This record gives sequence, structure tokens and C-alpha cells, in this order.
Amino acid sequence: MTPVVDATRETFFDLVAKGTVLVDVWGPQCRPCLALVPTVHALAEEYEHLSVVKLEAPTARRVCIELKVMTLPTFLLFSDGEEVARISDPELSASKLTEWVAGALAGTTEGVSN
Repeated sequence: MTPVVDATRETFFDLVAKGTVLVDVWGPQCRPCLALVPTVHALAEEYEHLSVVKLEAPTARRVCIELKVMTLPTFLLFSDGEEVARISDPELSASKLTEWVAGALAGTTEGVSN
């Protein structure tokens, strides 16, 4: 089981620096964010080569500003420290998130052998 790691403003950039990382930018008052928690954990288990990091927006405002996160929930896909995909939708469903992750990972892993 791959753990989901909570990032802080101090640890965030180190956590996304290596490998493929899915970042869940969320807020404790964001109902869609809270509804997606089980899906985020399921994705962490499904994709063993994917690191999953949660970033609580209200406690990491400067990081969110730097990343240009304007709405919640927002999911970012990083590859070796570079953002390669993003979805931001206040009405994001579990199925849409799962579909987006699969497509985004397919786009970032083309031509890469395991």
C-alpha cells in the first residue's frame, strides 16, 4: 500500500522533485475535496510508481500562489519536479478524476520503459 503524504510549504517542492507525483490541492472547507479523499487513496494504491501528495491550500497559500492554483479541488501531475498536467474543477467527480489520472499518466509515460 502506497501512503499518501501530507506536504507542507516547507516540504512540497522536495516531495515533487523526483519521479511521478500526483498532488491533491485541497481545503478543509471544500466539500468536493473531502468527497474525493477515498478516490485519492485508491489511486495511490492502484499506481505503484505514482507518489501521491496532499497539499492543504489554506496552510500553504504561498505555494498555491506560486503554482497559480485558483480553485479547489485542483490536481497537479509532476514529473521530476515539472508540472506536466493539471485539472481544476469545483464539480470534479471521482470517475472524472480517475479518468484524468489514467490519461495524464499515459501522456507522461510514453516512450518510458519500466
